[in-house]
Amino acid sequence: MSFQPQLDEAIAVLQASVALTPAIDEITALAADALLAGHTLYTAGNGGSAADALHLAEELIGRYRGNRRPLAAICLNADTGALTCIANDFGYDEVFARQLAALGKPGDVLVVFSTSGNSPNILNVLRTARAKGVISIALLGKDGGSARTLADHALIVPSNNTARIQEVHTLILHAICEEVEQRLANVAAGM
Repeated sequence: MSFQPQLDEAIAVLQASVALTPAIDEITALAADALLAGHTLYTAGNGGSAADALHLAEELIGRYRGNRRPLAAICLNADTGALTCIANDFGYDEVFARQLAALGKPGDVLVVFSTSGNSPNILNVLRTARAKGVISIALLGKDGGSARTLADHALIVPSNNTARIQEVHTLILHAICEEVEQRLANVAAGM
C-alpha cells in the first residue's frame, strides 16, 4: 500500500482541525495556568493513548525544548504496581479513578486521551475529577463518546481513524508544552 493515501488523509484531518484552534488555545492556557500556579497535571489513557499520556507527563517533568524547572505531572497509567493492585482488588474500570481520588486536589488538571471517549476507566476518572474539583480536559475523537459530556473541556478531533486522531492528540500535547515553556521563558526574561 502506498503512503500517499495516509498522507492525504492526515492532511485533510489537520485542515479540519484548524477549527479547533480556539479550543486548543483555551486548554493549553488552562494547563499552563495550573502548572505555573503550582498545581499538578495528571494524564491517563489506554493503549496508544497511554503512550500519549506518558509523553505529555514526561515532557513536563523533564523538558520539551529547553532547560527549565521541572513541573508537577503524573501519568496515571505509568505505575504498574498501582495499576495491577487496583485492577486486581477493584477492577480495571477503577485503575485511574482510585489514583486520582488519592492524589487530586482542587485546581489540579486531568488530561485524558481517548479516541473513542467510551473507555469505562476514562469515564470513571472524569467523574472522580469532577467530584474532587480537578479540572478535566478530554482529548477525544470520533463523536467524543460519553467522555465529551463528563469532561470540563472536551476537544474532539474530526476523524474516525484512530491513527489520525492520535496524531492530532500529539500535536495538542506539544502545544501544551510550547505554551508552558514560552510562559516560563517570559517569566525568566522579566516579561
